[in-house]
Amino acid sequence: MTTTTAATVYTARPIAPEALAELRATDDAGRPVTPFTDEEGGAPLRCCLRRGTPGERIALVSYAPLRRRAAATGTDPGAYDEQGPVFVHADPCPGPDRDGGAPPFANAHRTVRRYSADGRILGGRLVGDPTPEAFARAFREAFDDPAVEFVHVRAVEYGCYLYEVARPVTGPVTRPVIRQVTAG
Repeated sequence: MTTTTAATVYTARPIAPEALAELRATDDAGRPVTPFTDEEGGAPLRCCLRRGTPGERIALVSYAPLRRRAAATGTDPGAYDEQGPVFVHADPCPGPDRDGGAPPFANAHRTVRRYSADGRILGGRLVGDPTPEAFARAFREAFDDPAVEFVHVRAVEYGCYLYEVARPVTGPVTRPVIRQVTAG
């Protein structure tokens, strides 16, 4: 997903491939992974930022995004460290289809939760309108605060982590972008 306003680009980040490799063996709660076949489809897959299709092998794992970020950056999120359930493909997948489009999982109300560089929550905003423009406004408002380093887009119903958006790059963008493959 990429949402653009003027020369500002907001890019959704799936769970990193290195983290996925670890999560597919043992999740962040220390439990072994139990893959299953998704008979109905529709699970929000955090590895490729799309909904699953019937018959895909997936796994529900516990994921701690702030703990992993803290380990990589040498920070300590303190009490803000949390883990929660996410769906991923049970086996490596090609990742997101990176050719632009609507925000992933924008089919319902979402929360854009703001974080400082050390993983402290700085606030949040409900996004009740699933349009790319509404998400762009929420991201712009978040990043207008210089203390905000990244945001998490989360489900309102359960608070589940969907994806991260880092402080945007301004000017010409040459890296690939992500789009939502299926709505629903």
